[in-house]
Amino acid sequence: MVIANRDKTRRAYVNAQLVDPASGLNEKGGVLIEDGRIVSIGKAVTARTSSSAATITDCKGRTLFPGLVDMCVYTGEPGTEYRETLASASKAAAAGGVTTMIVMPSTDPVIDDAAIVDFILRRARDTASVRVAPMAAITKGLKGKAMTEFGLLQEAGAVAVTDGLKGVENAAILRRAMSYANTFGLLLVQHVEDASLAVGVMNEGETATRLGLPGIPCQAETIMLERDLRLVELTGARYHASQISCRDSLEVMRHAKDKGLPVSCGVSINHLTLNHNDIGAYRTFFKLSPPLRSEEDRQALVEGVADGTIDIIVSGHNPQSADTKRLPFAEAASGAIGLETMFAAAMGLVQGGDLSISRLVEALSATPAKLLGLESGTLAPGRPADFVIADLEKPWLVEDTRLHSLSKNSPFEHRSLEGQIMQTIVAGRQVYAYNQ
Repeated sequence: MVIANRDKTRRAYVNAQLVDPASGLNEKGGVLIEDGRIVSIGKAVTARTSSSAATITDCKGRTLFPGLVDMCVYTGEPGTEYRETLASASKAAAAGGVTTMIVMPSTDPVIDDAAIVDFILRRARDTASVRVAPMAAITKGLKGKAMTEFGLLQEAGAVAVTDGLKGVENAAILRRAMSYANTFGLLLVQHVEDASLAVGVMNEGETATRLGLPGIPCQAETIMLERDLRLVELTGARYHASQISCRDSLEVMRHAKDKGLPVSCGVSINHLTLNHNDIGAYRTFFKLSPPLRSEEDRQALVEGVADGTIDIIVSGHNPQSADTKRLPFAEAASGAIGLETMFAAAMGLVQGGDLSISRLVEALSATPAKLLGLESGTLAPGRPADFVIADLEKPWLVEDTRLHSLSKNSPFEHRSLEGQIMQTIVAGRQVYAYNQ
């Protein structure tokens, strides 16, 4: 992940509440950076100790923490740039405190060849304001039939392999893919949904019946998850379930982790803060994959993040044009944008006492960076100066005019959220500043 225009200036960010779960840090202090990297951190970094050699920024007591690493970002580049470009997605990311975007291979053409990986990295270097790294496809064209060349894709810069919103249905192919990924130490990321069972458009249950919409049972998720974990036992591969959505899947993951399997899982901020009742009068911005589940499932997922069963939180950023959302619910495309709202929406869980700020930052930054072997995700000296300054109590209203994404399909539209990103720093360079 190459970042152009690295700031070589010596700077000190002082008078901040430092939160760095990777080093167990939660205290008042400052951060000293130079040449795009962190030099020192802690109580000793003050305006007085840094004034002779650095440009000083007073954080005014706000919270400073590692930049967020979003492991599930869909864009439209290449192929459907009207939905989202790497440039527009990176602006949205910076505004949301995301300093590293991991982009999915569901583009046109699919990221299933080393040349496309190289194209993404070059475009990101030229147009994006945050770090960008691609996941490459497990199978050619995302068709679930023939495997891609993992070694060449990794050498070109792919940080993991996945088929995006398509789970690999063929168990024999997935077994070979896991064995192949294990050879290269690559993380295999799976969308856990059995397509033959997921023929509905929302969560199966009373709400779907009342709305007259076909439902998707939780078993569509758990059956594939259980199968995949059996294959992990067989191959020893590192495996990550991209987004789990129900209580039963949580129990399956707990059991796998108790057995010591090399597995992890994520959950989208939408599934932590919304449920299927939010669909209301057929509101298509709430049509997602996996679908929003019951309130009982939502609460279980929050508990799963709190106790560490769920490793990471993602935005599930999936921009859709108005033409594909302004349709009857059953015909509308699935997906919602989330780069700009992920942190603020998650802060509702902190304010409600469900999560500590340290646990939240761990799930949004430290753990995804660790899973992918990235240098970021911590404020430790020597690491990249990728961090965020936020006012945790400042409210803001989610409106179309404020959002940087080209698409506006936010499930938090017109909602007031608390937690305003004030500055986003990537490689020592300010890429976003809140404009009051």
